[in-house]
Amino acid sequence: MEIKTSSKFIAELIGTFGLVLFGCGAAVIAGGTTLAGTAGLGLLGISVAFGLSVVVFAYAIGGVTGCHINPAVTIGVLVAGKISAKDAAVYIVAQFIGALLGAFVLSQILSGQLAGFTAGEWAYGSNGWGKGYQNEYGVVAAFITEAVLTAIFLFVILGTTSKLGNGTMAGLAIGFTLLLIHLVAIPVTGTSVNPARSFGPAILAGGQALSQLWLFIVAPIVGAVVGSVLWKIVYSDKEA
Repeated sequence: MEIKTSSKFIAELIGTFGLVLFGCGAAVIAGGTTLAGTAGLGLLGISVAFGLSVVVFAYAIGGVTGCHINPAVTIGVLVAGKISAKDAAVYIVAQFIGALLGAFVLSQILSGQLAGFTAGEWAYGSNGWGKGYQNEYGVVAAFITEAVLTAIFLFVILGTTSKLGNGTMAGLAIGFTLLLIHLVAIPVTGTSVNPARSFGPAILAGGQALSQLWLFIVAPIVGAVVGSVLWKIVYSDKEA
């Protein structure tokens, strides 16, 4: 049965919306110490939130679109020859819109704090690097982190969803991979490996988050292409 383009668009929009709302929401609402003084989720908790978001939507919309919810993933899958250019374009547009809507809803929740909320630099879970951001890594370290981890992410995605992979467990494997990626990358860039996830918060935050957005578009795409090529080298002759 052929799935309508509109269904694919809505599925990717919902999935990316959920990823940003749950992942970035966990980071900015519950990540640090609360006003009551209780400990927040911390590095592990935020990583789990992003990983579980992928697992949840992998099983919710995987049958419709494969649950890309990430333009870098869509481009990597396109390079691997597993999606048409038309569908790829539909997915990517939906992902950017979904991410922006997710960030907008998150901003509205945060603005409801009775004590008041002021959006500073890199607000709403925005990604970044340099002075004032996380552990203050430089642009080269940030680029390498995002590109290499996205390459690994794509390799796992393509491998687990291939004919030789275990399709029923793919969602878990992919989600756990994203969790591991966050454990490494959060102190460096806040972890993107997903241009849409970076786009939504950066658009609303403005400032340095927006000026640094280019890296979180370019590096994940470079990594995705590399990961797809590596997958082809290892798997393509076995996929026939």
